[in-house]
Amino acid sequence: MHDTAVLMANPKFTTWSPVCCSDIGWNFHNFLCSKLLSDTSVIQFYPSKFVLITDILDTFGNLVYERIFSMCVGDRSVLPDNFSPENVNDTARETCLNWFFKIASIRELIPRFYVEASILKCNKFLSKMGISECLPRLTCMIRGIGDPLVSVYARAYLCRVGMEVAPHLKESLNKNFFDFLLTFKQIHGDTVQNHLAVQGVELSSYLPLYSPAMDWIFQCISYRAPENLLTEMMERCKKLGNNALLLNSVMSAFRAEFIATRSLDFIGMIKECSEAGFPKHLLFRSLGLNLALADPPEGDRLQILNEAWKVITKLKNPQDYIDCAEVWAEYTCRHFTKREVNTVLADIIKHMTPDRAFEDSYPQLQSIIKKVIAHFHDFSVLFSVEKFLPFLDMFQKESVRVEVCKCIMEVFIKHQHEPTKDPVILNALLHVCKTMHDSVNALTLEDEKRTLACLISGFVKMVSFGRDFEQQLSFYVEARSMFCNLEPVLVQLIHSVSRLAMETRKVMKGNHSRKTAAFVRACVAYCFITIPSLVGIFTRLNLYLLAGQVALANQCLSQADAFFKAAISLIPEVPKTINIDGKMRPSEPFLLEFLCNFFSTLLIVPDHPEHGVLFLVRELLNVIQDYTWEDTSDDRIRIYTYVLHLLSAMSQETYLYHVDKVDSNDSLYGGDSKFLAENNKLCETVMAQILEHLRALAKDEALKRQSLLGLSFFNSILAHGDLRNNRLNQLSVNLWHLAQRHGYADTRTMVKTLEYIKKQGEQPDMTHLTELALRLPLQTRT
Repeated sequence: MHDTAVLMANPKFTTWSPVCCSDIGWNFHNFLCSKLLSDTSVIQFYPSKFVLITDILDTFGNLVYERIFSMCVGDRSVLPDNFSPENVNDTARETCLNWFFKIASIRELIPRFYVEASILKCNKFLSKMGISECLPRLTCMIRGIGDPLVSVYARAYLCRVGMEVAPHLKESLNKNFFDFLLTFKQIHGDTVQNHLAVQGVELSSYLPLYSPAMDWIFQCISYRAPENLLTEMMERCKKLGNNALLLNSVMSAFRAEFIATRSLDFIGMIKECSEAGFPKHLLFRSLGLNLALADPPEGDRLQILNEAWKVITKLKNPQDYIDCAEVWAEYTCRHFTKREVNTVLADIIKHMTPDRAFEDSYPQLQSIIKKVIAHFHDFSVLFSVEKFLPFLDMFQKESVRVEVCKCIMEVFIKHQHEPTKDPVILNALLHVCKTMHDSVNALTLEDEKRTLACLISGFVKMVSFGRDFEQQLSFYVEARSMFCNLEPVLVQLIHSVSRLAMETRKVMKGNHSRKTAAFVRACVAYCFITIPSLVGIFTRLNLYLLAGQVALANQCLSQADAFFKAAISLIPEVPKTINIDGKMRPSEPFLLEFLCNFFSTLLIVPDHPEHGVLFLVRELLNVIQDYTWEDTSDDRIRIYTYVLHLLSAMSQETYLYHVDKVDSNDSLYGGDSKFLAENNKLCETVMAQILEHLRALAKDEALKRQSLLGLSFFNSILAHGDLRNNRLNQLSVNLWHLAQRHGYADTRTMVKTLEYIKKQGEQPDMTHLTELALRLPLQTRT
C-alpha cells in the first residue's frame, strides 16, 4: 500500500510512456491503481476515486493502442483507422498478444478486469470478432465482484468503454445491465448493512453513491433506444418493488418525451416506493425535470401537479423543499394561469420565511423568478399575481436583489412593445428601478452603472400617458427625484421632457394657448434645473443647446436666451482632455463640433431688445478669444472662419431658414444700415484675428499650416464674401499667393479652384470673378 500511495501522489508516474519504460513497469503501475478500486474503507470517497483511477487507466489504454498502431507500419498514414486484422504485421500482433497474456496473469479479479477493459480497443489488432467476444466475458467477470457498489462502477466503466469502441454491440451492454438488475437486491443485504454500520454511514448517504454509475449505465442503454424499452424498464422496476434508486435513474436516462407521456404511471410507482434511503421528493424532482423539457397529456396536467405538490408541500427541510419547488414552479408556469402560480409562490413564501431559510436558497429563488417572468410577458398580469412582490421581498441580500431586478427589467424591455400607463405596472417597476438605483455607490463599477442606467432609461421610454401631458411631466419629475445618481437616466429624462414640449407644440400646431404656453415653459424649466446636475461637460453643452432650440421652437425667447448664455458661460470650463471610453483624448475637436452646431442655431436667434445688436455672438467671441488653445492647434482660427460664415448669413436680407412664429434678425432689422455696420465691424475684428494668426505661423516656421489655413480662408471669402469690395478682393489675392508661396499648396486643388472661379465668372453680374481669376497665377514647383 505504501508503493501505491507513492504512485498516486506523484503525477509523473501517471505520464510514463510505454515506449520509454518496460511493459512490466506499466502493468504493475496500473495493477496498483486498479487494485485501489476494490477498497471501500472510505465509502463516501469511492465515486471520486473511481474517476481519478479510470482516468489513469484511459491514458494507459490510449498509450498502448498508439504504441501498437505505430508498430504496424513506418508511416501511420498508410494504415487507415478502419483497418482489418489482416493489415497488422506480426510484430504488432505479437506485442498485442503479449499485453493480453500479461493481463491474464493478474490473479486478482478487479485489477485484471479494469486493466483488460482499458485496452479493450486493442482487440482490433487480433481479430474482427475480438471485441464482441471479450465484452460478454468481461460482463461475466463482474459477477464475481461481491461488493454491489464496486460492481456497479465496474459495469459503468465497461459500458463507457464499450460505447466508445463498439457502440453497435449494445446487446452485450444490455446483458451487463440485466446482470446488474439481478444482483440489485444485494444493496439491501445484511453484508452491506453491516459494512455501513462499521463505517457509521447512513443508508440515505450510501444510496446516492450509486447514482452516477447507474445514471451512466442507463444512459448507455437508453441511447437511441425505442420507447418500448422504457416500458420494459418500468416493468422490471415494478418487479423489484419499485426501488426508488432504480426508478430515479430510469427517469434521468430516458428521453423526456417518453417520461412525460407516462407521468401518471411514474407517479403511481413513486407512491409505492419505500422512503428508506432514497426519499420520494427526489423522485418527484427528477420527474419535474423531465416535464420541464416535454409536455404531458393535457388532461393529466392538473392531476400531475396536485399529486406532486402534495408531497412537496409536506417537506420539512427547507433545502429539500426548495430544490423540488424550483423544478415544479416552471411546470406550473408553463401550463397554468396566474391563480396556480400565485398558490405556488404563496407556498414557497410560507416554507422559506421561517428562520430566514431563504438566505440559504437565493440561487433557487432566483431561478424561480426567472421562470415566472419567462412565461408571463404581460406585466399587468404578472404584477396582479398577489404574491409576486412579497416573493421579491425575500431577496434581502442587496447584490442578489439587484440581479433579480435586472432580470425583471430585461424581460420588460424585451417584451413590452407598446408604451404603458398601467398604474400597477408603473408602481411595481418604479420600485424595481429604485432598488437598482439605490445600489449604486462609490465602489460600483462603471460598466455596472451603464447597465443599470440602460435598464432604467428603457423603462422611462416605455411610459406614456397619451395626451395627458401634465401627468407625463409629473412622472418625469418623480423619476428625476428617484434616479438622481445615474447621469444617463437624467440625460434620458431631459430628452423625454424636450420631446414632450415638442409634442405639445405639434398638437397645438404652433399656436399655444395660455395653458399650453405655461406647460412648455414648465418643461423648459425642468431642463434648465436638471442640466447643471450633470457631470459631463459636453453633455451639458449639447443639452443646453438642445433645450434652447426647444424653447425657441415654442416661442419661449427669454428661456432660449438663458440656455444659450449658460452654454457660452460653460465653454471656459472645457478641459484640455476628456475621457472617452477609458482613454484621454483632446477636447478641441469636440468643442469645434459643438460650436459649429451652436453657430447654426444663433443665425435664427433674435436679438434681445435690451442687450444690443448680436449680443450672443459678441459674448461667444469674447469667450473664444479668452479660451486657452493648444499652441500647435489651428482650431481657434477655424472657429473664427465659421463665425465669418455666420456673420455673412446674418447680413442677408432673408435668412436661409427660420423657426415658425419666431421673428429672426432679418425681420427685426429689415436690412437696417446700423445693423449691417455692426455686422461689418465684427467681421473686420474676426478677420484681423485670422490674419494675425497667419503672420504668427510664419514666425514659427509652421509654413505648411500657414498654406492650408490661407487657402481655407481664401475659399471662405470666395464663398461668403462680396469680392466686388476692393479691399476684400485684394485680400483674397494675397491669400492665394500666400497659399502657394512656400510650395506646400496642392497644385491639383489650386487648379480646380481657379477653374471654378472662371466658370462662376461666366454668369451674369459675376464679371468681377473673371477679373479676379486673371490676378490669381498658378506657381510651379520649380
